Amino acid sequence: MTIDASHPGPAEEDRPGSSLGRVMRGRLRRPGPAERMRILRIGGRSLRVSVREGAPGWPPLLLCNGIGASMELLQPFVDALDPRRGVIRFDMPGIGGSPAPAIPYHLHTLPSLLAGLLDQLGYEQADVLGISWGGGLAQQFALSRPDRVRRLVLVATAPGALMVPGNPRVLLRMLTPRRHRDPGYAARIAGELYGGSARKDPLVARDLLHATTRLGPTRGYFYQLIATVGWTSLPRLPKLRPPTLILAGDDDPIIPVVNARIMRWLIPRSRLHVYHGGHLELAADPERLAAAVEAFLDADLTPEGNQQ
Repeated sequence: MTIDASHPGPAEEDRPGSSLGRVMRGRLRRPGPAERMRILRIGGRSLRVSVREGAPGWPPLLLCNGIGASMELLQPFVDALDPRRGVIRFDMPGIGGSPAPAIPYHLHTLPSLLAGLLDQLGYEQADVLGISWGGGLAQQFALSRPDRVRRLVLVATAPGALMVPGNPRVLLRMLTPRRHRDPGYAARIAGELYGGSARKDPLVARDLLHATTRLGPTRGYFYQLIATVGWTSLPRLPKLRPPTLILAGDDDPIIPVVNARIMRWLIPRSRLHVYHGGHLELAADPERLAAAVEAFLDADLTPEGNQQ
């Protein structure tokens, strides 16, 4: 099944009183290229996929989202990218518009799903960006299928089970999808959970989670939690081949910035960019981080060019 949609952005962006609407109206949003939405069947799983075609010769950017979030969460970031850059987004099984699978899955089994997605779309290789939970997926894909990943961007993420954890109170809130289903609760905990801009304006985080995303079945969230059980990339990080940009916030309660510094030390062809903000800044302040991502994707990296 194929659904064509032009620029499927936040449905409530211009709603009077919407905090997200106030933020977005303060930016100069350029009209983006049309995005094609469809349901693809890959390896026995159905995925809702959005593709923004790019200019010839530009590798597409494959986005791997955080836990419980549908592809719409990153619409502000996609809008901030160069319109010549192709973008591929998808909802994980059981999240957003992707049906839940019959049984749970694990990160170790997912590289074939991403490779199958690229195959169906006709791409040999892509740049890959993963945020939070999606950063784990991006790492696993780059480790298992380095031939399919040109460059890797890891945002607000960590190497899995072997990491420096956040505050236990914060991590407990991550064990349920309540913040995705209760706007009032999301606003109350946003500052404590996400840090950064959410401390000053928790309604932005609430609107990002509710005005711009689609709910899937509750078990989809728990399947994502199960997928990370026992998973870590830490011993294999020195084997990561693609040039890697690590983006980390200096006020991220979920993923302390020390994890990014450890990853920078272990990943051979990596550079670290620590930004002022928290866990959701890629969507809450997209222009600033999109500029860093664009510069990395377009640059010729050398070992001497690494920076902290």
